Amino acid sequence: MTLQQLEYVLAVNKYRHFVKAAESCQVTQSTLSSMIRKLEEELDIVIFDRNSHPVQPTMAGEDVIRQAQVVIYNARQLKEMTLSERRRTSGDLNIGITPTIAPYIVPKLFTYLRQYYPDINLLPIELHRKGNIERLKHAEIDIAIMSMPEKDDELLEIPLYREKFVAYVSPTDPLFKEQEICYRTMPYERFWSLRDDICFHNQVENAFSENATSTYESGSLVTLMQLVDETGGFTTIPELHIPLLTGFRRERIRPLVDPVPTRLVSMFVRRDYVRETILNIVADAVKSIVPAKLMDERILKYPIRL
Repeated sequence: MTLQQLEYVLAVNKYRHFVKAAESCQVTQSTLSSMIRKLEEELDIVIFDRNSHPVQPTMAGEDVIRQAQVVIYNARQLKEMTLSERRRTSGDLNIGITPTIAPYIVPKLFTYLRQYYPDINLLPIELHRKGNIERLKHAEIDIAIMSMPEKDDELLEIPLYREKFVAYVSPTDPLFKEQEICYRTMPYERFWSLRDDICFHNQVENAFSENATSTYESGSLVTLMQLVDETGGFTTIPELHIPLLTGFRRERIRPLVDPVPTRLVSMFVRRDYVRETILNIVADAVKSIVPAKLMDERILKYPIRL
């Protein structure tokens, strides 16, 4: 078994076509097919169903593909350890970021990296928390930026900043008349929730979100606010989203008190991640984007050490 064979397997899985996979690997189709066939013989399984169109992995093949992804990831990590500092600040950077964080961070992250680290090719993808965790563990992304309510021992968490939530209220809702809204007693039956993406990091029960009558399972904050605009009720949005609002939408913001709900936004990586320089570059970028008063004190004072 060789790393090259595993690379060929991942290419076929990506393109679901032997000729296109061979072209991407810059080898002939017969070479790629022969190397995969030898690997199948060695493992005594069939990795791909060649009779299906497009090519599909078998059940056993899916297990091989998942493990191959991790093996190739770790092999690349070893190479990273031997690269010069110049090389360590170049190449692809795959970042998963949740939809309630992305609008504020991603555009400015592009600007920062293009100005200071033009050799880094930023490849962000919006994923909800579950998708970020899965892709991290399968070594399909390098970094995830998200808020997570529970610790995962397989991942390393690097706190970045903590932000408050505010209410976004329809003018037709009774809460619109309030100057500030008590979080503890909000009427959840009129609350629109992004159940999978927002988590509050205070000591208040999360039952408020869990019992919301109206949930929008996989949408953006913009869509959530449009739902409030069209159907009434209210929702909560992160405070860093407020500068992105214009016109009438800013008038629909109300502070939340008693207590103030917050979330901790962190970077997450696999525990075998070695690109320390990249983590510090992303952290510095976030420090240039997020107000210092919201940043975690440790990230402001100390460099990240793996």
